[in-house]
Amino acid sequence: METTGDYERPRRVAVPPSKPFLKSLQTSLKETFFPDDPFRQFKKQPTSRKFLLGFQYFVPILEWAPRYTFDFFKADLIAGITIASLAVPQGISYASLASIPPIIGLYSSFVPPLIYAMLGSSKDLAVGTVAVASLLIASMLGKEVSPTENPKQYVQLVFTATFFAGVFQASLGILRLGFIVDFLSHATIVGFMGGAATIVCLQQLKGMFGLVHFTHETDLVSVMRSVFGQIHQWRWESAVLGCCFLFFLLLTRYFSKRKAAFFWINALAPLTSVILGSLLVYLTRAEEHGVQVIGHLKKGLNPPTASELAFGSPHLMAAIKTGIIIGVIGLAEGIAVGRTFAMFKNYHIDGNKEMIAFGMMNIAGSCTSCYLTAGPFSRTAVNFNAGSKSAVSNIVMATAVMFTLLFLTPLFHYTPLVVLSSIIITAMLGLLDYEAAIHLWKIDKFDFFICLGAYLGVVLGSVEVGLIIAITVSILRILLFVARPRTIVLGNIPNSVIYRSMDQYPIANNVPGILILQINAPVYFANASYLRERISRWIFEEEDRLKSAGETSLHYVIVDLSAIGSIDTSGINMLEEVKKNVDRRGLKLVLANPQSEVMKKLDKSKFIDMIGQEWIYLTVGEAVAACNFMLHTCKSNPVAVEYNAQDNNV
Repeated sequence: METTGDYERPRRVAVPPSKPFLKSLQTSLKETFFPDDPFRQFKKQPTSRKFLLGFQYFVPILEWAPRYTFDFFKADLIAGITIASLAVPQGISYASLASIPPIIGLYSSFVPPLIYAMLGSSKDLAVGTVAVASLLIASMLGKEVSPTENPKQYVQLVFTATFFAGVFQASLGILRLGFIVDFLSHATIVGFMGGAATIVCLQQLKGMFGLVHFTHETDLVSVMRSVFGQIHQWRWESAVLGCCFLFFLLLTRYFSKRKAAFFWINALAPLTSVILGSLLVYLTRAEEHGVQVIGHLKKGLNPPTASELAFGSPHLMAAIKTGIIIGVIGLAEGIAVGRTFAMFKNYHIDGNKEMIAFGMMNIAGSCTSCYLTAGPFSRTAVNFNAGSKSAVSNIVMATAVMFTLLFLTPLFHYTPLVVLSSIIITAMLGLLDYEAAIHLWKIDKFDFFICLGAYLGVVLGSVEVGLIIAITVSILRILLFVARPRTIVLGNIPNSVIYRSMDQYPIANNVPGILILQINAPVYFANASYLRERISRWIFEEEDRLKSAGETSLHYVIVDLSAIGSIDTSGINMLEEVKKNVDRRGLKLVLANPQSEVMKKLDKSKFIDMIGQEWIYLTVGEAVAACNFMLHTCKSNPVAVEYNAQDNNV
């Protein structure tokens, strides 16, 4: 550093060396699409090794299978049988929720888990059908084709929607576009899932009261009108049976929550309910007294359905739309669940691999009589608590379901629908996360209202309306953060050269004659006008404050650019206008700590020449020291000081 009197002239802020365009583009694309740098393992490897690593990357089972031990298999065997006991009743229940034959729910717990076990990266995720996607399928496709009047065409549309969901999911993973799913914020998912769970529970009143005719609408008013408009058709037998099994399921859930060691009670409760319910109906001939049962289930493994995909259907666009929506919901839930349980065991799952795995299992599933599958939280939690060590637990579950399809399906003939309704209600109550909503209210009111909006959109409108509201509000919030970034006034922490927000640190002091501002966001065309006006208002307010307090008049405006990672041409134009405005008021604009990308663009746009290199500093402290030096040594106005500084700098 150069020294002038007792003032040390600070180092200049360097302009980074320019890079070739193609290299800059390559770096930008890598940071955008490959932030995890998946190619690092291929560096300095022979061709044969690269081929093997590539194969292991896309088929993870080849990477961990050689290290698999018999001890792991014993743990996975217990976990797999445990989740199979949950998969069978849930599969049948959720299939009825999607208005498709119950056997398809069982089919969906056979092929997809096998595909995921080979391609997935989670050790704990248990694959299966999900209630929210099942409800979405029924509400969206049910408007196009009636599942009761044209069941075959409806099922074909369900398979087609599942196929497009898989294509969409796999495409996101292959193209490394997984960040799109991140637009569904945590608050959005909590509200949407809670609303969907509420609607699913209300829909189960049909089964609980033994109603034959029921509305296809999903909003609260329509469901309540349908329930209470048919009071004369309520079956007390179904209601009593349903309440008993609902009480039993909630009781087991309560005990499992009280003590983790009792998780198996909750895991086995649905299958126990199915067995007890079937025995009760069979022994008491309750079917003859109005208790509805599943009826005949076809024995045998999944028949191929690739030829039944309705690519030529007039309802193809509805199937594509439904597929994309349920694909996004399946990904959002599945990846969130997978990451949650991976965190407990301190390992990492690859989001893009998961998308490819989800996509491939749904594409394969649509061709083998399956509908959409993902990673439901309830089944994954049981798998985790049962001590699973790897994805082999999914293979064990699929094997158990295969055995059920081959030999045990006739035993479900007398299973009462009211038991399935009780199972669904119990599972959905777990999605009503009121504690998360309360937490949102305490931490961030805006997030809470996003959550509430998504919830009310589903409950009072429809699942589609709720999803649209959730996504729209999330995107609007992102736009709001970009368009209205925070700007704060910095003050000096006493007895230091540290400058921090005066709102956060009330002990921070204003620096006489200097206004220090910090912009906490990238500067783009969307917020450039706002920032120009906001900086001008800060200057007006500071001048008014100084005037009313009788303090030293304002001479310098320091803008801390340390939080600005990037800037576009509109942002540069904004800085130019701010400088002209500051000059007109007889003040001086000073910049502090511009980042690399910002400095490059300021240099290329000639803004540095316009403001002067000597008015750009490495830190706020150095900028303040320089301004104080000018204030105490030069009695003339800051514009004259600028000319002197420029002359000294030549």
